[in-house]
Amino acid sequence: MDNSKRNVVVTGFGPFGEHTINPSWVAVQELKKLGLGSNVDLHVYEVPVEYQTVQSLVPSLWKQYHPQLVVHVGVSGMATTVTLEKCGRNHGYKGLDNSSFCPDSQCCIVGGPDCIKSVIDMESVCKRVTASGLGVAVSVSKDAGRYLCDYTYYTSLYLSHGRSAFIHVPPLGKPYSGEDLGRALQAIIREMLKLLEQAEEKINSQQHIH
Repeated sequence: MDNSKRNVVVTGFGPFGEHTINPSWVAVQELKKLGLGSNVDLHVYEVPVEYQTVQSLVPSLWKQYHPQLVVHVGVSGMATTVTLEKCGRNHGYKGLDNSSFCPDSQCCIVGGPDCIKSVIDMESVCKRVTASGLGVAVSVSKDAGRYLCDYTYYTSLYLSHGRSAFIHVPPLGKPYSGEDLGRALQAIIREMLKLLEQAEEKINSQQHIH
């Protein structure tokens, strides 16, 4: 295995409700075709819309790959832009999943903090991607919706001490194609990796000073 390569895991969701093919998984498959460059090993997974599967799958991805970054992608029926979520929330999960299940506690991690923010500066990523002339509108949000998207994000943020991201995409054709969304994910995740690397370099240089 090439140790200079970084592992990045990107997930999309499986079908639910009216989304017999989930646009998030279409976008992630398009991203897989494009890749993230020769120095990144990209691993993609389709996540079923089930709380209990998320509880076991998300930790197993962190354990298996020790990724530099995990990015979860979900669809938002209300979105018209590609939306970067700043934080995940622990409480308020009342909606039933595809197995008609809902956590009794209505929370992700009993005793966990109410809200965990990503270490990635989403405003900065948004500005950089917008300035690059991608042709896909990108925005920032601080409410991932208290369903499987938010649940997955919080679980990942909790496990990774904030080294996770969540991106909401609009339904296909409203207004973007799967290819458009794949290009957007590629541009966004590349910027996220750049920011993480800059932060690591800063920490390393500060350690050398002391």
